[in-house]
Amino acid sequence: MKNPPASLAHLDFVAGIPSLDLSHFTQGSEAQRDQFVHDLGTAYREVGFVAIGGHGIPQEVIDELYSEAEAFFGLPAETKAQHEHPEHNRQRGFVSFGTEHAKDSDAADLKEFWQVGQCDVPEGADMKHYPPNAVVAERPQLSVKSEALYRSMESVGRDVLKAIALHLGLDEDYFEAYVPGGNSILRLIHYPPILKEPQSSVRAGQHEDINLITLLVGASASGLEVMDTAGNWTPVTALPNQLVVNVGDMLQRLTNQELKSTTHRVVNPPRELWGKPRFSMPFFCHPVPHMSLDALEQCVPAGEAPKEAPITAGAYLAERLREIGLIGNTSSEKE
Repeated sequence: MKNPPASLAHLDFVAGIPSLDLSHFTQGSEAQRDQFVHDLGTAYREVGFVAIGGHGIPQEVIDELYSEAEAFFGLPAETKAQHEHPEHNRQRGFVSFGTEHAKDSDAADLKEFWQVGQCDVPEGADMKHYPPNAVVAERPQLSVKSEALYRSMESVGRDVLKAIALHLGLDEDYFEAYVPGGNSILRLIHYPPILKEPQSSVRAGQHEDINLITLLVGASASGLEVMDTAGNWTPVTALPNQLVVNVGDMLQRLTNQELKSTTHRVVNPPRELWGKPRFSMPFFCHPVPHMSLDALEQCVPAGEAPKEAPITAGAYLAERLREIGLIGNTSSEKE
């Protein structure tokens, strides 16, 4: 962003994004932890997103998965199609071009992707919410390396949510009852090279994420833009050793819109880079399906009603998946 708010002037800004060190929260002194909680909450309220360093995920783990993803997406279309699973609401395995679109848009996003779900399903869980992860015989290491990064990203997400809980006046472990073993998704996305004059400058339409928070590994090429709370678009370039973490719709509902879901999009690169593909790896941090998204009492002013109707995370997820085209309106999935 062009003019950082005075309340965040003490922070480093990387490519216009406020940058925080997660190790100050996970390993720091009490004063460092308190400062991290304060800065994280302020950044979400006044900017809408943050870059997180000190997360502990080795760069080689990320690089190796990017290599596997590039190799998988380079397979023949008919091979990839064998790993598409509409019976799992496309929440596992391969999802082909033209399937997903932004909410309230008929224009399909120009991408294909691979989805990995919960690797450590809670004992006694309703398995209709936890379809098995897909395995690619042609690229067996894709699953191995995907699940390794999935576990690392889930751990980082849990730490960030602990800080958010403290910012909201909750017990630090409030989200620990809901996120471990939750319905989180690691998505490996491929935007192919642009081979002819595109009809639009946008590869993925502006939208907000469904989940609690999203953690995004630096993409292989530019294109991601996030909207700050003033309505300005900020390009998010590759941030070495940092994750961009933003608020999703579930957390917005839970906080009665105190923390706003971050609007973002992916635009086409400069013409000279049209011939290069783009890869990215967002981790969508979801809770277990039975978590209530009813607004927290402390987020609802006295005498006022919550801004959104009560709903569970599972029911809300099913509703939103229909809206973006991943499951049909005839789906029988219910919470």
